[in-house]
Amino acid sequence: MKHVLVLLIPGLFLTACAQQSVGMANPASVYCTEKGGTLVIKNTDKGQIGICQLPDGSEIEEWELYRRDHKQQ
Repeated sequence: MKHVLVLLIPGLFLTACAQQSVGMANPASVYCTEKGGTLVIKNTDKGQIGICQLPDGSEIEEWELYRRDHKQQ
């Protein structure tokens, strides 16, 4: 029984380390680039915000653009 525990406990620690983190892209950033825009990160007093520079030269906050074009039914 002791031998089983000696092998089992380190094995549990190794499996916990082997997990890969799942990365998920920001949907608003992805939508900006799908629209042909360029994402620019700007620093403000409240932190950072993502600004989408659209091909026509206009700028809009990335989540504002996403919500505007993806209104809930």
